[in-house]
Amino acid sequence: MTSKILVTGGAGYIGSHATLALLQAGFEVVVLDNLCNSSVESLLRIEGICGKSPQFIQGDIRDRGLLDELFSSYRISAVMHFAGLKVVNESVSNPLSYYENNVAGTVTLCQAMASAGIFRLVFSSTANVYGEPAQVPVREDFPTGALTNPYGRSKFMVEQILQDLAMADSRWSIALLRYFNPVGAHSSGLIGEDPNGIPSNLLPYISQVAIGKLKQLSVYGGDYPTVDGTGVRDYIHVVDLAEGHLKALEKISTKAGVNIWNLGTGQGYSVLEMIRAFEQVSGRKVPYQIVDRRPGDIGESWADPMRAEKELGWRAKRGLQQMMADAWRWQSSNPSGYSTCLPQATPDSTKSRTN
Repeated sequence: MTSKILVTGGAGYIGSHATLALLQAGFEVVVLDNLCNSSVESLLRIEGICGKSPQFIQGDIRDRGLLDELFSSYRISAVMHFAGLKVVNESVSNPLSYYENNVAGTVTLCQAMASAGIFRLVFSSTANVYGEPAQVPVREDFPTGALTNPYGRSKFMVEQILQDLAMADSRWSIALLRYFNPVGAHSSGLIGEDPNGIPSNLLPYISQVAIGKLKQLSVYGGDYPTVDGTGVRDYIHVVDLAEGHLKALEKISTKAGVNIWNLGTGQGYSVLEMIRAFEQVSGRKVPYQIVDRRPGDIGESWADPMRAEKELGWRAKRGLQQMMADAWRWQSSNPSGYSTCLPQATPDSTKSRTN
C-alpha cells in the first residue's frame, strides 16, 4: 500500500484547496469530512482540475471507532487537520459545540493517531491566538492566550494540548500554522468559499453584495486609528495558504517537536481598501454602511511572515488584485456556491470514492 495523507475537513474551503495541492504534488489523499459546513461537490471538482481524486470518507473526528477503522484500512503517513467550527459569533452563543468539536475532537484524533503509530500532524490554527497584539507586524514569539471568544480559545487550547503532547512523546512532529485571513479561490473558478447562510467573513460578504444576493455590507467601526478608520487585516490567497501547508508537511518529516509558523503576507489592507479593490476588479458597486464596532474586534493585525520564509522557503506570491479576481470568478460562476450545480453528488457509504 502507498502511504497517504489524511485531510480532516478536506471538503471545506481551505481543506479542499490543500487537498488539490497535495494531489498536484503527487500525494495520495484520504479526506474525512462530516459535511456540516462543506460540500462533497468540491472534491468532485478537484478531479476536474487535476485529473485525480481523493478517497472520501463521510464521518466525524469525534468518532473514535471510525478513526481506528480508517487508520487500519489506509496506510496514513501524516494528517492535515482542518476539521472544526470557525464562526466567532456562533462560538459566543454556542461555546460548548466549539469546545466539543475543536478541542475534544482533536484529542480523539490524536489518540487514534498515536494508537496507529502516526505522529506527523499539520494543525490549522489561527492568528486569533495572539488576541490584540501590542504591535504589528505579529511574530510567532508574541504572547498568546488573551482571547475574547470561544473560537479563538478553542484553537489556543488545541495548541497547548499539542505542545504538551510533543513534550511528553518525542515521536511527535507537529506544525502549528497560524493563518491570518484566507481569501480568494482557485483560478479555475471551480472551488472556492461557500459559507452556510450569511457569510461571517469579509470577502464572501462583499462578493454576495456584488451579485445582489445581499443588500449591503455593514462595516463594523469607522473610528479605528488606521489609514481610513476601518479595521486592517492581513489577507492571504487561499492557494498560497495551501502551498504553505505542503511546505510545513515537508519540514516536519525531518524536524521533530512543535513548530510554529505564521502564514500571512506581511501586508495589511483596510476594509474600505478591500471594497475598492473588489469594485475595480468586478466592475460592480458594493454598497456599504459604517456601523458601530463589534465587541472584541481589534484595529489592525498583520503577520511577520519571515520565519516561514526562512525555515520553510515559503512566501505568499499572489497579490490583492489576484485575490479579488479569483474570488469574483468563483462567485460570479457559482452564484449559489456548490448548490449552483444540482443535483449534488452524495457519498453512499462512510467509505466512498468521489469518482
